[in-house]
Amino acid sequence: MNPLLGKLHPYPFERLRELSAGIQPPAHLRHINLGIGEPKHATPDLVLRELQASFGALSSYPATAGEPALREAIAGWVQRRYGVSIDPLKQVLPVNGTREALFAFAQTVVDPTRPGATVMCPNPFYQIYEGAALLAGAEPYYVPSNPARNFAVDWDSVPEDVWARTQLLYACSPGNPTGAVMPLSEWETLFERADRHGFVIASDECYSEIYFRDEPPLGALQAALALGRGDFRNLVVFTSLSKRSNVPGLRSGFVAGDARYIAPYLLYRTYHGSAMSGMVQRASAAAWNDEAHVVANREMYRRKFAQVTPLLERVLDVRLPDAAFYLWAGVPGGDDLRFALDLLAQYNVTVLPGSLLARPAHGHNPGAGRIRLALVAPVEESLEAAQRIVSFTESLS
Repeated sequence: MNPLLGKLHPYPFERLRELSAGIQPPAHLRHINLGIGEPKHATPDLVLRELQASFGALSSYPATAGEPALREAIAGWVQRRYGVSIDPLKQVLPVNGTREALFAFAQTVVDPTRPGATVMCPNPFYQIYEGAALLAGAEPYYVPSNPARNFAVDWDSVPEDVWARTQLLYACSPGNPTGAVMPLSEWETLFERADRHGFVIASDECYSEIYFRDEPPLGALQAALALGRGDFRNLVVFTSLSKRSNVPGLRSGFVAGDARYIAPYLLYRTYHGSAMSGMVQRASAAAWNDEAHVVANREMYRRKFAQVTPLLERVLDVRLPDAAFYLWAGVPGGDDLRFALDLLAQYNVTVLPGSLLARPAHGHNPGAGRIRLALVAPVEESLEAAQRIVSFTESLS
């Protein structure tokens, strides 16, 4: 057995199931799950039609590099969305969703034989970053978020010796669970550090198309181009159709950026056996080529958040995020685990305790005292959950 497997932590949802075992919520209240960030809006008809028309693709082995039509569709979307031109042959690679890609990328770029091999990630964070680092033979370094800056990651808090031994940095913008978007100044800081110390930045951008301001979130490729880095050196971005197009089961996304990393990553994936099904590729190309369903999806989230957030603001420390489909809410009393378990027991609503999405580091757990609410259900169900949370919270006082 690989001894590194022993370093892995249980996934937050597994841990919550363990903690809530034995709880019997009131039977007269239907269960509402705000814990898992799984999109519940309808899958676009254009994706379903393309899947139905593409069964013939199952008779052939797909190429790991992807069909030219898909890579060109991805490059076209990047141009329309960010004003950035990328080479579909050298700077783009389709992947089976960001989760598998983010994990596999660490196995490609981390050299565990170098002393002190380190992978940097935000804290709170998406747990794949940590697992990828550990199984690549590196140690994670958890960078805290700053509540005073809308939970932006405090990159300036990282000591110089940690930067020096870092080989890979995971950035997430818009952030999970906080919804914070990184401004150009933060990207400039990360690019300067990457140039100085030679690490690569993996930018997780799977929430980029769900936002609440007039201006869409800045992307890392866009930031690089604005800063005169048109070769995207030391940068690879990861994004997915799951949230953008409501197709989490399609397992489809892409990586794009520095061709020096895309080429060896393709080699790794060729051996890894992670080629995307031909029918999924064709459905994915149809999704990347259409923006109307994305605009409609974003409007549904905007209407939902506009109704739910004011309700919860009455009882929780919460505000509209920059982007993504989560609310990152502070709870009365500061005990996020107790709050979540009692809410489930009394009102049959599941939320994810923030302390399960972070690690104790630098003297504290930055997720403690907060809960993550995924507003993925239809508006009526999300409103009902919010009203139950209000009733529960008011009962505490």
